[in-house]
Amino acid sequence: MRIVYFLGLFLLMGSSVRAQVSPPSSKPKPQKTITQKPKPDTVIVSMPVKPVLSTSVKDLQSISLPLFPASSLNQALKGTAAGLYVQEQSGEPGVYQYMHIRGTLLPLFSAEDLVRSQPLIVIDGIPVISNEHPFAYDVQLYDYSRIGPSTNLLAGIDLDNVESVQLLKDISQYAVYGPKAANGVIYVKTKTGKTKKAISFDSYFGIANPAPVTTFNGATENKFREQFYNRYASMAQMQNYAAFLKDSLNTVYYGPSNWTDSYYKKAAVYSINASATGGTERANFKFSLGKVGNNGVADDTRLDKYAVGFNLNMKPVKWMTATANIMASRMDRKRNRYSRDRIAEGRYLPDLSQPLSPNNDIYGGMLTAYKEAVDDNLTNTLNGYFNMGLTFGKVRFNSFLGVSYTDGSRDLYNPTTLLETIAFASNYFGYSQRLVIDNTINYSYKINDNNTIDFLGGQSINWDTYRYNYAYGYRNGTDYIKVNLLNKDDLQPSIFTRRLIFRFLDKTVNNQVSFYGKADYKYKNWLTVSGLLRADGISNMQPTNRWFYSPVVSASWNIKNHLLIKNKTVTDLKLRGSFGILGRNELNDRYAQGSQYVVDFGWSGEPLVPSYAGTVGLVRPYTKGYIGYDIPWSYNEQISVGFDFSLWKGRLNGIIDLYANTAKDQLLGVPGLAEYGYTKAYKPGMDVNNSGVDLTLTADLLPARNKVKWTISLGANYNRNTLRSLPDGRKSIIIGNRLLQVGNSVDQFWLLENNGIYSADNEVEINPANQRKLNYEGVDLKAGDPRWKDLNGDFTINEKDKKLMGHMMPVVSGNFSNTISYKKISLGFDFYYNLGKNILNKEMANRFDFINRESSNDINSIKEITFWQEQGNVKKYPLYNVWSSVIPYRAEQDLFLENASFLKLRTASLGYDMTQLINRSFKKADVNRFFIYATVNNVFTLTPYSGRDPELVDYTGYDTGYGLPIPRTYTVGVKMSL
Repeated sequence: MRIVYFLGLFLLMGSSVRAQVSPPSSKPKPQKTITQKPKPDTVIVSMPVKPVLSTSVKDLQSISLPLFPASSLNQALKGTAAGLYVQEQSGEPGVYQYMHIRGTLLPLFSAEDLVRSQPLIVIDGIPVISNEHPFAYDVQLYDYSRIGPSTNLLAGIDLDNVESVQLLKDISQYAVYGPKAANGVIYVKTKTGKTKKAISFDSYFGIANPAPVTTFNGATENKFREQFYNRYASMAQMQNYAAFLKDSLNTVYYGPSNWTDSYYKKAAVYSINASATGGTERANFKFSLGKVGNNGVADDTRLDKYAVGFNLNMKPVKWMTATANIMASRMDRKRNRYSRDRIAEGRYLPDLSQPLSPNNDIYGGMLTAYKEAVDDNLTNTLNGYFNMGLTFGKVRFNSFLGVSYTDGSRDLYNPTTLLETIAFASNYFGYSQRLVIDNTINYSYKINDNNTIDFLGGQSINWDTYRYNYAYGYRNGTDYIKVNLLNKDDLQPSIFTRRLIFRFLDKTVNNQVSFYGKADYKYKNWLTVSGLLRADGISNMQPTNRWFYSPVVSASWNIKNHLLIKNKTVTDLKLRGSFGILGRNELNDRYAQGSQYVVDFGWSGEPLVPSYAGTVGLVRPYTKGYIGYDIPWSYNEQISVGFDFSLWKGRLNGIIDLYANTAKDQLLGVPGLAEYGYTKAYKPGMDVNNSGVDLTLTADLLPARNKVKWTISLGANYNRNTLRSLPDGRKSIIIGNRLLQVGNSVDQFWLLENNGIYSADNEVEINPANQRKLNYEGVDLKAGDPRWKDLNGDFTINEKDKKLMGHMMPVVSGNFSNTISYKKISLGFDFYYNLGKNILNKEMANRFDFINRESSNDINSIKEITFWQEQGNVKKYPLYNVWSSVIPYRAEQDLFLENASFLKLRTASLGYDMTQLINRSFKKADVNRFFIYATVNNVFTLTPYSGRDPELVDYTGYDTGYGLPIPRTYTVGVKMSL
């Protein structure tokens, strides 16, 4: 009902509208009204342009979306543009996928940090809500998956309704969108109405195939463990052999390993979209409907999406234009059945000593139990706007009302058969809403034929609200009732035990008021100088630092028009430069409140206990961390220089950008104030710099007169990340298993150097000062232990001997594509690559560290069904003493750090435009377009990484074995317009 109410409110406010916002452009006079002669398929409208400052040869280049059955915008954009890195850590349809533009400007310690580093998504001028707010993680013990539907909101975008996508990487391009755009902007322009009546139909159907896997059963696992027992085990340790491997006649673990028959399956993917356009030059419309089905190849996962869109353009009088647009979607996601996620949600650890059986007959019994479970995940999205533009001579006024709304619900019930006879139920509902009002006025002043100045002034208001309600409970007494029923009168639970029901709710508000002004000076057709000044006030900042002022300047020199106008080789050549400062937006309002009180009466296993000895109360945020006063804004400071060139009548085009972007005065939780009971204190002063170069090249290899066309494109980004400073002038700080050190990258691993194994006790180094052996934190090393390098020479291996190495994110990333066409036939190959990226193979470390994992019954002891799947080469690792108290197979050592660079053929496509053939064959046919195509996606991957697909890694750079495989998909499709 909330989305219906919100839509009604949106329609009632239609009296305050604005002309359609087009994607940022770099035409010489971007603020002027574009007046065109009538065309048979367009409507005359005023096109107000956001005040982007920089320009390029190709304007702001549109990203070409491949013929790819993508389930989300993130997936569609992966490997399409230099400087855009998309992390697809799972092939499960509809899960979160994260993007970074020119690296990350903050260290990624948590899922909240990951959300804070995301770019702003703008759809037709609306800064949409593209991620669920991370404040829900505050009530979770683990951040594996956010409570609620945990569905990627960008999967709700109807990709068939997208006309173009543009990547705004430079501060002169994205500063107009304010602090929310500090991580860059991805601008999406949707298709609009036309005067010509037309009906379009687009559809594809495909089959996703799981990659072949090698499975094993208890016999293989027993053989793997025997080599450790035979070499190192004592009699007592022999007696404690894993119970599930003791009986070789037990078919539960020693029977057939055929669990893949139920786990992996071929899956169908399909899309059906239809749209209709029509109208006159005074008013036209576009209406679209779409249905997308994306079935996963593993664990019976699925995403179903239903989308609808409506666009209306009007020009009732010459000096007025109006545009309205509504885009809505509903997503229904069937998620994975990971034991880890189920147990993390239920906050109850059962006996984990017995893993799931690889025997499909036994494993199928668990799947039968899942049939009694309920897991409904629904997500609704609504994005829309009303625009009005008024033009009076050289003065133009625009008013804009935009809305972005999402809500999600999850109803979960796990029956008694899944959790040691204990039933568990949880219910979640949350929503996010954003209301934007933006007004601009601009004036163009022509000094003379050579000099022009355009002025623009603007004001905008943003209201953001995020809220959720969440409850979970245990023990309902029967699996026949799967919801938390309440009594009619007192609203108390009637089925679940009252004292075993826990409720949570939270709400955060972020309001923003902005004023901005801009001036563009143009001299002839070869020099443009622009300046922007904006003031932003945000409620999430403290009262003493509520406002931030952001100046941005840029200049563009068209060398071709100035010095090379007669040169026939150089078609275009331009030099650009920009410098600017832009405030960074804080997601959470807790930083605006200073010292505060929270619910924190719990302990390490359950921190959110609201009472002590039966008395409810509030305490200081000892676990979360102390927040002081006078916290300043953090801000970006960016400088960039770029060249755009076009040679030989456009046969070779290129863009080169050099940039240095520093995020300054960022907050960081610094360990301290322990004497007051706090684990840390949040302090400003962290500066992180990203510097690098973007390169984009496009070339037509064959002459224009040739019937065969061959176009190649190359995109590359080289990015180096450097920590410039830390709070309080510190040079380094340890947070968890990570080290931040000034002068190094924030995405590096902090690991011990492994140089092999001690085969005998006498091989261990002796300290000549005290004749004591080399030790690990006081424990003498001996035969069977790793040779860890003693970097500081104190004969004690500890954190001081760890070294920063590798990178969690690629140093070089990009794409390479080939398109060959002959007449109406086209053949395309799209490659995607990462270089300089490393992965810490935690899954392999877990495989070897079986003694410690199985002796501690915690969340890390869980073995999924994929435990019985071969991953990597176990023979390349030394055989350490797994019972050693130094934990020889700990993950934090370079023994498990691998080069994860890769080259992937992401898409191979073949298309045929049959439009002319059909119109010639059927004289009465009036077909505007009829294009058929076939694609193969995720064709192959070349990588030195010994584990799984090198893309299946979490944001910390660890391959934990989680994340469903990205399948190879075969599709056929048609794009038709009548």
